[in-house]
Amino acid sequence: MSHYDFKSQRLWVEQDIAEKIAIPCDRAQSNYLLNVLRMDEGDEMLIFNGRDGEWKVEVRPLGRKKCVLVPIEQLRSQPVPNASDLHYLFAPLKSARIDYMAQKAVEMGASQLRPVFTQHTQERRPKLDKMRSNVIEAAEQCGILAIPDVTEPVTLSKLLESWEDGEDGRHIIFCDEGELGKNPLAILDSLRGEGRSVPPLALLVGPEGGFSEPEREQLRAATFVTPIPLGPRILRADTAAVAAMAIVQAVLGDWTGE
Repeated sequence: MSHYDFKSQRLWVEQDIAEKIAIPCDRAQSNYLLNVLRMDEGDEMLIFNGRDGEWKVEVRPLGRKKCVLVPIEQLRSQPVPNASDLHYLFAPLKSARIDYMAQKAVEMGASQLRPVFTQHTQERRPKLDKMRSNVIEAAEQCGILAIPDVTEPVTLSKLLESWEDGEDGRHIIFCDEGELGKNPLAILDSLRGEGRSVPPLALLVGPEGGFSEPEREQLRAATFVTPIPLGPRILRADTAAVAAMAIVQAVLGDWTGE
């Protein structure tokens, strides 16, 4: 299949997927399919589990409250070539804002979401289960086949220590409000190595109050960190996340088509 099917309903399932092997839906999934979407015997939709690609399935109701999904054709295989590999590091926000941020991060191509506690972080108890639910919902809607990881929170100092120890050679791009006046596109383009290869990347966005001066100094001193500005205006943290990911994907990521 050369293009995504944007019209069909998509559902993430935990079970393995194989042709003609019925997959039972749990209560919430059955209610959504039968009562919300009003699906009936033989209706078709798409499913994925992050391992077996994307499949077209038929809905088979088992009474009014239960149903199974019967895979009839694999439409896309796993893994997808050139899948996005951008880690998103962020200071947790209040509930409604973090829901939005998690969804948009997935839509923009984040492959991992990692909460990072900074000096000015407002939310110290992020609801990771709810964040994972938002990630799955966004993945269902935006056509990707893999579910981005949501990792346990870490302090900024511990994060930088792990990078010092050589965490997978990933380079951190951090959104620095102190970099005003510089061109973020030129800065990002300079990260290309010999042969125009791009290192694996992580994007770090701070809290509403920004990074403290000691944090900025620590980040700017690290050889694996590159600061970029996000324009002349003060952005909310969730807005900054979308803006920064758009810039990174356009210059170095999967928007380039390379």
